[in-house]
Amino acid sequence: MRALILPDVEAISHKAAEIFLHLSKQYISSAKRFVVALSGGTTPKRFYELLGSEIFRDVIDWSHVHFFWVDERCVPKEHAESNYKLAFDLFLSKVPHNPSNIHRIKGEEGPERAASEYEKDMRGFFGTSGFPVFDLIMLGMGEDGHTASLFPAAESLKEKTRLAIPVYMSKPNSNRVTLTLPVLNNASHIVFLVAGKSKAHIVKEFLAGDKESKQFPAGLINLVKDNIQWLIDREAAGI
Repeated sequence: MRALILPDVEAISHKAAEIFLHLSKQYISSAKRFVVALSGGTTPKRFYELLGSEIFRDVIDWSHVHFFWVDERCVPKEHAESNYKLAFDLFLSKVPHNPSNIHRIKGEEGPERAASEYEKDMRGFFGTSGFPVFDLIMLGMGEDGHTASLFPAAESLKEKTRLAIPVYMSKPNSNRVTLTLPVLNNASHIVFLVAGKSKAHIVKEFLAGDKESKQFPAGLINLVKDNIQWLIDREAAGI
């Protein structure tokens, strides 16, 4: 496990923004585009704010960056719990992006239809019948070890063929759409942002390399190229 333990959320956010900048230059130079999948949640908020700040806003070629989402709640894009809205409000609205480069999950259409349309969008964009290769996927980890909207012991963890699937929660208005494990594991680079003492018990297992860590969805992320970087604050690392 490639883990970098940093003092706090501010530090892991700056490091993530630096990685984003470096990879954007690398991929735009070689492939003329940089394809990213973004996450929601609390931890990436500061990272998003930094991308929209003057520090990074003017040094990234936003016109060649394509944005997808790792998961989304089945709510309208203007809803306070929308992962799209989180990214839009904190940085997309502040940078000169190309609107046609935004590939959001249309959660307002309901789990099944939104997942199906999102899969069609990805296949059309990447032009492949196999699994797409994202240049960078940003992930977080919940207190239960979930990542994206892949939860412990869920049937969704067994999905082998689809790119995006519906996730039904105990509360209907909390239903979601998520990328599947094969898609996540086919990325070129993944960066995990993990913060807070409530996650320390799980991070400890990951850092120790315990086999038990594989019971958590986050522990099932295993890229072929091993280009996974965990950015962990001191509280989550338990130090």
